[in-house]
Amino acid sequence: MANAPSDETPPQPLLEAEIERDALPEPAEPVHVEAADRRDQELTLAVVPSEVPEDPSLDDPSLYFNRELSWIDFNSRVLFQAMDERVPLLERVRFVAITANNLDEFYRKRIGGLKRQLGAGVRALSPDGRTPREQLDLSTDAALAMQRELSRLWEDELRPDLAEAGVVVREYDDLEDEEQAALDRIFRETIFPILTPLAVDSGHPFPFISNLSLSLAVTLRHPTRGTEHFARLKVPTGRGRFLEVEGTDHHVVAVEDVIANNAEELFRGMEVEGVYAFRVTRNASVDRSEEEADDLLAMISEELRERKFSEVVRLEVEHHMPERVRELLCRELNLTESEDVVEVDGLLDLSGLFSLADTDRPDLKDLPWEPVVPIRLRHMVLEDDEDMFSVIRKGDLLVHHPYESFAATTQRFIEEAAEDPKVLAIKLTLYRTSQDSPIVRALIRAAEAGKQVAALVELKARFDEENNIEWAQKLERTGAHVAYGLVGLKTHAKTTLVVREEAGGLKTYAHLGTGNYNPSTARFYTDFGLFTCREDIGEDLVGLFHFLTGYAPEQEYQSLAVAPRDLRPRFVELIRREIEHAKAGRKGRIIAKMNALDDVGIIQELYKASQAGVRVDLIIRGHTRMRPGVPGVSENVRIVSIVGRFLEHSRIYYFHNGGDPDILIGSADWMRRNLDDRVEVVLPVEDETARARLKRTLKFCLDDNRQAWDLGPDGRYSLRWPAEDEPVRAFHDTLMHRAKRRTEEDDAAWSF
Repeated sequence: MANAPSDETPPQPLLEAEIERDALPEPAEPVHVEAADRRDQELTLAVVPSEVPEDPSLDDPSLYFNRELSWIDFNSRVLFQAMDERVPLLERVRFVAITANNLDEFYRKRIGGLKRQLGAGVRALSPDGRTPREQLDLSTDAALAMQRELSRLWEDELRPDLAEAGVVVREYDDLEDEEQAALDRIFRETIFPILTPLAVDSGHPFPFISNLSLSLAVTLRHPTRGTEHFARLKVPTGRGRFLEVEGTDHHVVAVEDVIANNAEELFRGMEVEGVYAFRVTRNASVDRSEEEADDLLAMISEELRERKFSEVVRLEVEHHMPERVRELLCRELNLTESEDVVEVDGLLDLSGLFSLADTDRPDLKDLPWEPVVPIRLRHMVLEDDEDMFSVIRKGDLLVHHPYESFAATTQRFIEEAAEDPKVLAIKLTLYRTSQDSPIVRALIRAAEAGKQVAALVELKARFDEENNIEWAQKLERTGAHVAYGLVGLKTHAKTTLVVREEAGGLKTYAHLGTGNYNPSTARFYTDFGLFTCREDIGEDLVGLFHFLTGYAPEQEYQSLAVAPRDLRPRFVELIRREIEHAKAGRKGRIIAKMNALDDVGIIQELYKASQAGVRVDLIIRGHTRMRPGVPGVSENVRIVSIVGRFLEHSRIYYFHNGGDPDILIGSADWMRRNLDDRVEVVLPVEDETARARLKRTLKFCLDDNRQAWDLGPDGRYSLRWPAEDEPVRAFHDTLMHRAKRRTEEDDAAWSF
């Protein structure tokens, strides 16, 4: 048994030389010129930044990319997955839906936020030197260009390719008579009873149009009086966007197409002149002062109600909608600017393609991935371990989702704690979770069993407020202690503390991670989690939860860095230490992996590090304000973005420290909101096996030649392509292969 493999089989400590920048491949020129040219022409949407003056100050606007345009560039990289013919066809369709969904959020949050700034008369310039009006104009132009490209890609490429492969999205008018009759029957039996036509006239005011709902504008004429009328139909999409054509395999018709062609059934006695699809997007930025709120739960509930009625920031219409109908919609929705109206040539609401991407055609999808169980947890019984607590006592355990199972690790840890009679208390921060959350169900069972359960439920997690309110109320009804966060701060930390009664007294066990306690997203978000029973971490978490649930603002932490008080100073200290090493002639080295980088203070510290000779590699999935490769400022900075089948969500920070590196993981990006406006937790990883694994992960990111995009000083991202004889190194494939290989080798080692 002693020869059983560990989590890394074989256990090979990673030498520092393995992650030296000099040992990594430099970004190569794209090999497939045609694909590269197409990407440059159709996906580079951001405005080229201004020319950098000689010897600029570090707050010069030319040294910063615009946040909004950088976000559009990120969504362009997502869109490219839908364009890339190396990606299976239905996965390309899924990326169209993801891109469209992202664009919806961009309008709600970013465009909506800029409009609110304009309405409030804000004149402050962004770090790149632009007014809110300039940013809104540039962002709107870029978003419109993306919408056009998205529609073109779906209508002209993917839809025909799907049809050729046997998944056919058809038009109602092109169906055979018997096929139309079958769909008409489905309409009468399953759709007609739930539709509610809403007339608009002197006795019927224009109806409220809910956010992101798909609607039909119906123009009518009275057959004898000749009067014109208008009505609105909300398209029910809760049971799917498409209806299957009877007698076919994977032939479908959009549900709004079927409704439009049966509209006369809803308006008997009237002539239906036209039916036109439209869709409304509303501002998500509804801000209230927590300081003035007596009840945070009531405040958030009211804010959710207001958001449903907030101002419209986008009206999408079919390209053939008559001008008089557009004018009516604009007038009733209080839209005055043409930029708010988006004409769509083709299917509206391409996020509806998620259901089509789920079509049962495995040959058109990625090979399925089933997360593995970490080896130490697979051998609990064979090693005479009774539970996860026994495993953790033997040493820290680092897990990486979705390569390793969330259910068999994080979820199991909380469920075992809920059932274990020796566990006295469970405390957890809950930012986002799934609709039917096994985590919350476990906490409810623990509270019902008489354990002390404390849950910090973040009611201000955008777009999850309603879900979190429901879970908070269920927990409270079982006797759990529920706190709703701190005034003025979101609690974004990912932490669980378990207090257990053991022979030597009370012992603490902890899980700290980079991602949410959400088993659904854990299947496609990449995140790290660390299980530990280190006393320093346990004591720090006890203090953290006292801070979160009570009045204890002056906590002192031994190991954890906690925002908003300690985290920014800790990162600044670590960056400046690398500068001192470089100035002393030693190697300075920083590698950081995160979702986004927009904090000007941290960027300026990194510019200073580059100027001092520190080599900086940043792996940033999303947007960044930092401009790499500027002579005299950031020539030692490289920025890479990895986009693929999984969403990169983990945060890892590496500081070389003269050969004695600090490696940290946690919930915070280098964004102002994470450092100043949220409760975040970042912890140093001390276990050597875990540290080696994190360093390997960073190396695989920087080695990637398939999914990695290099950001140039001109703001353009270039996709790496393997050279003709070079093996493909795709980050996600590499980690799936390693996880599967460890499992297979473990099975072989344990076979008798």
